Amino acid sequence: MILTRLILAHLVGDFLLQPDKWVADKERKKLKSGYLYLHALLHAVLAFVALWDLWLWWMALLVGGVHFVIDAVKLVFQTQRSKRIWFFADQALHLLSLVLIASLQFPYFYFMDIFTRGNIAIITAVVFLTTPASIIIKMLLSAWTPVTAEHSDIRTDSLVNAGKYIGVLERLMVFAFILLNHWEGVGFMIAAKSVFRFSDLAEAKQRKLTEYVLIGTLLSFGIAIATAILTSIELK
Repeated sequence: MILTRLILAHLVGDFLLQPDKWVADKERKKLKSGYLYLHALLHAVLAFVALWDLWLWWMALLVGGVHFVIDAVKLVFQTQRSKRIWFFADQALHLLSLVLIASLQFPYFYFMDIFTRGNIAIITAVVFLTTPASIIIKMLLSAWTPVTAEHSDIRTDSLVNAGKYIGVLERLMVFAFILLNHWEGVGFMIAAKSVFRFSDLAEAKQRKLTEYVLIGTLLSFGIAIATAILTSIELK
């Protein structure tokens, strides 16, 4: 499949064959860095090798050219503060560009093939399990006010929004395990979270906080399981 080959070439060029020296030079000199142009040329060569078809030379050149434009835009607008955001935006744009380029070579890959009934069901479920599910759980738990660490005997530091991201990741993993028919993975996740999370709560000796977290955890797993089951039915 052309798209898979192009993604492989991208991963090799962007992560395996790009030394830190190149990255530092590009960030310092931006468009004046010779490594920027060498990097784009490398991607064109890797794409050509991955495709291994002389008739698709134009696609390899297009990959290199588009990659250069995306990297150039990132270097121009990226700041030290927005570096992380631009990293993910850059990778997302590269992936989108590869999908669009691959779609030009029908019948090897057709862009609209992505939007099948099953794929739409999976995409909808994944989107639902992120922010929408987090908001629903938050609203369901809003009737109770948890006892925070400030009122307990144990004071701990916590990452900003860590609970939200943990919830999203656990729901997506539960969703994937069920779709792959590996229910034992769900049990493993529940056991692992119980060990790491509830041991801390037991030390805090706050029953209300423990009950609050337990309800939130069960809601999160329950929503993920229900979503996965409904998606499985849709895929049949």
